[in-house]
Amino acid sequence: MESITEQETRRLRRARFEGLAQVVTEPLHRYLVRRTTPDMVEDVLSETMLVLWRRIDHVPGLRNGSLPDRDEVLPWCYGVARGCLANARRADGRRLRLVERLMSVQQAPVPVVTDHGDLHAALDALGELDREVIRLWAWEELAPRQIAEATGMTSNAVSVRLHRAKRKIAEQLQSGRKNAEHAGHKMSEGRSGQ
Repeated sequence: MESITEQETRRLRRARFEGLAQVVTEPLHRYLVRRTTPDMVEDVLSETMLVLWRRIDHVPGLRNGSLPDRDEVLPWCYGVARGCLANARRADGRRLRLVERLMSVQQAPVPVVTDHGDLHAALDALGELDREVIRLWAWEELAPRQIAEATGMTSNAVSVRLHRAKRKIAEQLQSGRKNAEHAGHKMSEGRSGQ
C-alpha cells in the first residue's frame, strides 16, 4: 500500500507533466511536421512525450503548481524531440535496408538446372563400389588415401578403381555424344546454296 507521501509525489509529478504537455505539445508537433514525413510525426511526438515523462525531474525551468515558462522548457524539449527523431530515422533506415535485403533474396535468380541424365546413366552403368569411389572423389572431393579409409580398401586398389571408373564414364559419355550427332543433321546437310 502506498503512503500518503508517495501518492502526493506521484500526483505532483503527474501535474507537472500535464502542465509541461499543455505548453510544449503543439510547438513540438509543429517542429516535427517541418522535419519529417506525416506518417512519422505522431510516433515521434509520442516517443518524445514518453521521454519527457520519464525525465520530468530533469526538465529545466519546470516548477510545481504553475504552468512552466515556455521559453525555459521548450529548447530542452526540442532537444529531446530531435533525439527521438534521429532514433526514428535510424530505425526506419534499418527497416528499409532489411526490406531491400529480403527483396533481393526473393528476387535472386533461379539457378539453371542442367540436365545431367547422361552422366547419371554413365554412373549407373558402373558397379556399386566403383560408383561409390567416383562419388567420394568427385562429390566429396576426397583423395584416394581418404577414399581407401572410407571404404576399407587399400589406396592402390582405390587408385586403380578410380582410374578405370573415370575411363568407363568418359567412354560412355563420348559414345552418347556420338549417337546424338548421328541422330541430328550435319551442318552441310539441308538446302543447297544455289
